[in-house]
Amino acid sequence: MKRRDFAIKTASGAALTMFAPTLTYGFKSQADKIKLGFIGVGARGTGQLRLVLNRSDVIVTAVCDIDNERATQAAEYVQKAGMKKPAIYGKNDYDYRNLLEREDVDAVIISTPWIWHTPMAIDAMKARKAVGCEVAGAFDIEECWSLVNTYEETGTPFMVMENVMYRRDVLAVLNMARQDLFGEIVHLQGGYQHDLRHVKFNNGKQLYGGGVEFGEKGYSEAKWRTGHSVNRNGDLYPTHGLGPMAAFVNNTRGNKFDYLTSMASNARGLHDYIVNHPSGGPDHPNAKVDFKLGDIVTTNIKCANGESILLTHDTNLPRPYSLGFRVQGTKGIWMDINDSIYIEGKSPEEHTWESDEAYMKKYDHPLWKRFEKEASGAGHGGMDFFVLNAFIESLKRNEPTPLDVYDHASWAAVTCLSEQSIANGSESVPFPDFTRGKWMNRKPILGFDDQY
Repeated sequence: MKRRDFAIKTASGAALTMFAPTLTYGFKSQADKIKLGFIGVGARGTGQLRLVLNRSDVIVTAVCDIDNERATQAAEYVQKAGMKKPAIYGKNDYDYRNLLEREDVDAVIISTPWIWHTPMAIDAMKARKAVGCEVAGAFDIEECWSLVNTYEETGTPFMVMENVMYRRDVLAVLNMARQDLFGEIVHLQGGYQHDLRHVKFNNGKQLYGGGVEFGEKGYSEAKWRTGHSVNRNGDLYPTHGLGPMAAFVNNTRGNKFDYLTSMASNARGLHDYIVNHPSGGPDHPNAKVDFKLGDIVTTNIKCANGESILLTHDTNLPRPYSLGFRVQGTKGIWMDINDSIYIEGKSPEEHTWESDEAYMKKYDHPLWKRFEKEASGAGHGGMDFFVLNAFIESLKRNEPTPLDVYDHASWAAVTCLSEQSIANGSESVPFPDFTRGKWMNRKPILGFDDQY
């Protein structure tokens, strides 16, 4: 459970002083502007930055990235938006800690490679900077507990920036479920099913476009993401598929994940990609790499209230993109792969799918009705606007974030727990209760509380 083939653990506590466990965090009025710092301004961080620059309630005061070109570009975006040039950090891997010491930073958005998420979030919470953290799987359970414990010790706001929670059809179907259209929810499915071979490997000339180089010879995500496929075998990126399904079963909020079992297929896709790519071939050095990650990783999760969830990780084979959502209850079923729904007694023909188009219009979530104009043009079909807006609005109102540290820990834990299950013949592995029993009384927030 403590295996970690990387140089960094969450031992960041020595750098910053511990604070008392009580904290009143918030802003004096809605007129206050949140002073925001960005840690990591690669493709993802820059996308979030450009969204923030459209808001009148935020000032970007600092940016950090060890890629000087990226950091400089980010600062230029801020200035072009009419704000003062932000402070720039990135002299070394730990220069972000100097950003966290600034008094003109209230909160940070962390969009760095996965291995840095937890240590940076812990340092930020100890420095009393609210955290909006991009998604990733955990390397070990100790990491999850460190994040939870720091949150509970400091009381500093934390939100995992899982944008798929705000996908329009997902929120509409959540609306249907809350109005009992499906009856009692029994089973759900989701996953990260996305051909990423062109992202994992790159020729160093463009972000997307192929090549078979990674690591030091790679570019952007190819520098670090492929290393996980070389060294690990589990569900490396669970939250896009799992987060929305967790909302349907009220995970950490009246329910919890109980245990899981995982299985991995053979690892063939990346080797085949290298051998058959014009820049590769059977004699290319990377054709000899032994990739550990199974091409298809499936994880079955059992919930305390009895529901089952099937999660799939599928990134190394040719395929169209799909998160493969399925919501099934005692009255009916919805699947996103064919935009279809069947409700017993309501669908026109028995045992026959119908299009979900009319249902999507009828049950369109109030969030999308309210913010459709603002979300237009935002990344990932508008989802990025909603997750960023929820983080900022929760800080302005001094209210709990809708996707908090307990949600994040339970989702991220799937990665290391699935690794353990696969390594031990698909044995059943229990989930820790990161809420320490609070799940029994916690209430759902997503889609409630004045819609943000």
